[in-house]
Amino acid sequence: MNKDYYEILGVNKGASKDEIKKAFYKLAQKYHPDKKGGNEAKFKQANEAYQVLSDDAKRSKYDQFGSGFENMGGPSSGGYGSSQGFGGFDFSGFQNGNGADFDFGNLNDIFSDFFGGGGGARTQARRGRDISTEIQISFSDSIFGVNRKVLITKTSSCLTCHGSGAKVGSSMVTCKTCNGQGRIRESKRTIFGNIASTKVCEVCLGSGEAPKEICETCHGKGVLRREEEVSIVIPSGIRDGEMVRMSGYGEAISKGTAGDLYVKINVAPHPLFKRDGSNLVMNLDLKLSDALLGLEYPIQTLDGEIKVTIPEGVSVNEILRVRGKGVPISKSKRGDLLIKLNIKLPEKLSRHSRELIEELKKEGI
Repeated sequence: MNKDYYEILGVNKGASKDEIKKAFYKLAQKYHPDKKGGNEAKFKQANEAYQVLSDDAKRSKYDQFGSGFENMGGPSSGGYGSSQGFGGFDFSGFQNGNGADFDFGNLNDIFSDFFGGGGGARTQARRGRDISTEIQISFSDSIFGVNRKVLITKTSSCLTCHGSGAKVGSSMVTCKTCNGQGRIRESKRTIFGNIASTKVCEVCLGSGEAPKEICETCHGKGVLRREEEVSIVIPSGIRDGEMVRMSGYGEAISKGTAGDLYVKINVAPHPLFKRDGSNLVMNLDLKLSDALLGLEYPIQTLDGEIKVTIPEGVSVNEILRVRGKGVPISKSKRGDLLIKLNIKLPEKLSRHSRELIEELKKEGI
């Protein structure tokens, strides 16, 4: 079920980060499970909504795809005991010297550092932003599949240093900022006093190494914004509006893994064929004489021209089935081509035609 995170926090879709944060803190104080009258389920809902809407990348993806985007690298719905929430603390009793409630500011970030950054806790892998685009393909390409190349401007790995950030021929040395530890210990002053925590080194990004000489192309970042050609493999049988996921073709990030590229496929309509599951459907207009006498009729399919035998005395809207000319189901199996017969009656009859029909009428035809 798609969740409306904006409704859960009680904000509109254009709400600022500050408005989202204030709305979350208000709900957190109201529903925290450790507080009398709290509600754990509503607290978890508010926490989940805040984790998405407070993050620009997650919020953008949520606005585009809704809450069901876990397979796109979406967030987990961490509960109140996770490092992303308030933990088991009750903040309702803290007041400043004037008797007013504290403005908790970045308190959520403090607890994230406190519980997630120290004590040898596992560091979450850095990952680039997911991106999306859309392309149009022909109806025939949607049936049989196709490879398409597109140019996308995005943050990509530097072609000069191949993402290392180092000048070609230069070596890597121990990071001087963190002394090769990859993390920096710091102390933050909070309403609880000084809290010691560790964070990832902003220079080496946790690797413990830095270039002796930086790459002149990307200035040591290892990534830069450029135009990149991407080859998109579109599978056979894809439907209009479906998405193709290209893992690792999203935005690159320094010393981390690239995000994913999502390609929306728009299928152009065909003048003759329509799709019905794994079958293709078409209409074929027949003259009355052909319907009565039968004939062999040439049909232009997506595979090329074939000849179809129209039996004598076919009925209006009768459907002929041509096996194996539909949508591929597997490497060795395809759906069918369904031909709906439309018998076209003449608008006017010549005297001779009328006489012939009168003769048929006398014979009971």
